Amino acid sequence: MTESSAALDLSDPATDPFEVARTAAAVVAERTGVERHDVALVLGSGWGQTGDLIGETIPTIDNTDVPGFGKAAVAGHVRQMRSVAISDTGRRALVYGTRTHFYEDKGVRSVVHGVRTAAAAGCTTIVITNGCGGLREEWAPGTPVLIRDHINLTAHSPIEGANFVHLTDVYTPRLREVAKGIDPELDEGVYVQFRGPHYETPAEVQMARAIGGDLVGMSTSLEAIAARQSGMDVLGISLVTNAAAGISKTPLSHQEVIEAGQAAAERCGRRLAAVVAAI
Repeated sequence: MTESSAALDLSDPATDPFEVARTAAAVVAERTGVERHDVALVLGSGWGQTGDLIGETIPTIDNTDVPGFGKAAVAGHVRQMRSVAISDTGRRALVYGTRTHFYEDKGVRSVVHGVRTAAAAGCTTIVITNGCGGLREEWAPGTPVLIRDHINLTAHSPIEGANFVHLTDVYTPRLREVAKGIDPELDEGVYVQFRGPHYETPAEVQMARAIGGDLVGMSTSLEAIAARQSGMDVLGISLVTNAAAGISKTPLSHQEVIEAGQAAAERCGRRLAAVVAAI
């Protein structure tokens, strides 16, 4: 490993993850020809079409061409990021078609690198989406739910050292109101992040419900914490792709998640595109 590549190794404790993010943002600016982006989107399972609906993509960049990013590890995710001109607003979105999950064992720094790169690229708002299990029987597969708060059960944080970040309003209330202005039927819930990659047991789902959870999944909370540390406003939206274990009467499968996401993709993508334009 050369000295320059070692300086970009997020797994090295001596590496400054924010410096890697600044280097990545500089590459994004060079490849896109856009000095500053305004809003970032992390598109989880079921949300992939949103990037096509918010405006014109100019251009697309392979993740592996940007320092600190890797290939998509999950079926249904896209290996590229794109710069999108948000229709009729004069603003730019940096759209991620995939994320690094905590269960990939690449470290929390890698999990939140996209968030920090977006902040370094100028984004002051981030929209974080996911596909998840629902704990409320009235939320059928294909139901979008705003994240009001989260419970982080990973036992990890992206924040290093004695840096005490305030998380009372980690999911910005003003942005949730904007989303409800576009779709008044949007419900809200508390998202519970488990480590994964296995699905939760029925007992774990009942525990999540007992401690105040409404949604369960394997992403989002670590990214939201990193976004707040960077001073970004955060809008979190889950797509219920399945009923959680013990609530569902059938075994869970990733294929079910993909199919539910595909069925709801255009409807949810159009709603989210309208929200992004209104932010």
